[in-house]
Amino acid sequence: MPDSSPALGRGILLLLGALFLFVFLDATAKHLGQTYPVPMLVWARYAGHFLLMMIFLAPSMRLRLVTTTRPGRQVVRAICLLGTTFFGMAALARMPLAETTAIVFAAPLIVTLLARPVLGEHIGVLRWAAVIVGFVGVLLIARPGSGLVTEGIVLALAGALSYAIYQILTRQLSPTENPVTMLFYTALIGTVAMTLILPWIWGGPMPGVLDSLMIASLGVFGGLGHFLLIRAFREAPASVLSPILYVQLIWATLMGWIVFGHLPDGFALGGILTIAVAGAMIAIDSRRSQTSTRHKA
Repeated sequence: MPDSSPALGRGILLLLGALFLFVFLDATAKHLGQTYPVPMLVWARYAGHFLLMMIFLAPSMRLRLVTTTRPGRQVVRAICLLGTTFFGMAALARMPLAETTAIVFAAPLIVTLLARPVLGEHIGVLRWAAVIVGFVGVLLIARPGSGLVTEGIVLALAGALSYAIYQILTRQLSPTENPVTMLFYTALIGTVAMTLILPWIWGGPMPGVLDSLMIASLGVFGGLGHFLLIRAFREAPASVLSPILYVQLIWATLMGWIVFGHLPDGFALGGILTIAVAGAMIAIDSRRSQTSTRHKA
């Protein structure tokens, strides 16, 4: 993997672009979720993503786009991302943008808890401390009296769990699978699954021109965002980029304030910051562990 300064710079810029698109995806879904059924929006997000890949990548990649040695895990991984999208959008329809994003970002804490039994990774004291700190942050956000609805909190936590399993499967598949193929399977499975139930999930008023464009943008934001994310991790090491992922929490907070007029209270802001710090601690400790392992080898 390239480690030159220009490559690192490109990787960071690509990642920031991806995170910007993800925040727009969440904000758009939150807005539309007040009017249209969430499952219909989930379908639009994956159908648009799938269409983009068929137009821009299928003609050149052909069978390479679907060639995989582990189709079962590809399908399960795609279902997990579909669950993350559904639970996340359903939570966004019920809760503010910043708080929902922060709770879903507890996924790395869950990954850490599962890393030893599932991945066989050694978890040091620093990462265990980060997990405790991170869950304190979740409690600060979801505390009694926060004004958040219990259903929304449960949905966001379900999204975090689903996203954690997705991340673990991504780690298992990444050494042997083409990243673009992995991206395609998430689009394919999500589209097929939601299309099969489309007659039962379609609802709401007939969207006008503006709402139609916003619904269509869900697939663009999601598909292009994940494509930029893949390109970013090709340009720069995951150990460098992983802590930067938490910039999304800052942008989600600003977007929630500017677009929806909601600014988290002091406890919630403290919780959001705590989760970001905990996630960065995990990413930095993982980088240190990988470096130590390479030196021993």
